[in-house]
Amino acid sequence: MSRAVSIATGLPRPDSPVRGPSPAASPRSGGRGEECNLSKKLYVGNLSFSSTEGEIRAAFESHGGVDSVNLITDRETGRSRGFAFVEMEDASAADDAMRALDGSDLGGRTLKVNEAKDRERSGGGGGYGRGNRY
Repeated sequence: MSRAVSIATGLPRPDSPVRGPSPAASPRSGGRGEECNLSKKLYVGNLSFSSTEGEIRAAFESHGGVDSVNLITDRETGRSRGFAFVEMEDASAADDAMRALDGSDLGGRTLKVNEAKDRERSGGGGGYGRGNRY
């Protein structure tokens, strides 16, 4: 004896909670329901290849406390790639540093300083073309 069973796909079960992002919690606000108008993390570009984390930290510390300096280097050679990320202790210090240092000179180069953007997530790694072979 066989019975016909219908299955509704794509719909939540009546007894399961609805999941998804809360409209009040944006990714930048940390889920607190408030909008953050400026990140504390800054992108610093057009650095001299000889710039050090200490030099970058000194330039930014005159505008507020610096949590961290991350000078980006090439994986294979270890040489600077010419940009860094600076995380400030508070958003107002980050704003002050961004306005004061964008376009300023460090090590003979004109700095480009702006708010660091979240990295776009790509579709993933390679995988030898799993497409429609057959």
